[in-house]
Amino acid sequence: MKKSIFFKIICAVLCISLVGFVFASCGKQGEVEPATSAAQTTTSSELISADPTAVDAPEVIGDHPQVLFTMENGGSFLMELYPEYAPESVENFLSLVNSGFYEGLEFHRVMDGFMAQGGASDKKTPSIYGEFASNGFAQNTLKHTRGVVSMARTNEPNSASSQFFICYGDAEWLDGDYAAFGKVIEGMETVDAFLEIPRAYSMTGELSVPTQPIVIESAEQVD
Repeated sequence: MKKSIFFKIICAVLCISLVGFVFASCGKQGEVEPATSAAQTTTSSELISADPTAVDAPEVIGDHPQVLFTMENGGSFLMELYPEYAPESVENFLSLVNSGFYEGLEFHRVMDGFMAQGGASDKKTPSIYGEFASNGFAQNTLKHTRGVVSMARTNEPNSASSQFFICYGDAEWLDGDYAAFGKVIEGMETVDAFLEIPRAYSMTGELSVPTQPIVIESAEQVD
């Protein structure tokens, strides 16, 4: 009888210990550790190369076509163009430059912290294909950062023709939706000076219309 009672006590102790071990194990398996961010497990260079939709304009100057814009007030700025990212946009732009198309035209839309847009004309120029990711052109990965030049367009992706804009600051919301094709590499202070001209409100409510004409005297390919 004593052996039977002793055996039952031993069994009860073992059962309690086993139950405690099972609950402890379940508790550990159910805990969720904080997720590790990509930045903590990937080097900065890997992060940059892993993002195919955002790269800065090339740092090397002199290996690309260049265009010098001279303004009517005497200021000037130099653009460098990147056909490896937007070949048709560059070809179209250079064709217009070399035909004298931009001479006498204006920067008609200037917005603080955003961009200066020019190239509007009564002359009809053919529309070109929109070279940007959301239009199926993955080759163009240029970011819209300060000084970058991009093609203006309507809501129609393939509506760009002659108008272009120069970014005053980073405009990442345009990346992949507009065809960036060049960058101002000298004379950005001339473009900054457009902001000193008083502006009126446009029909859409933007404070963007210069009250004095910002006229392009000439645009010429210089390389």
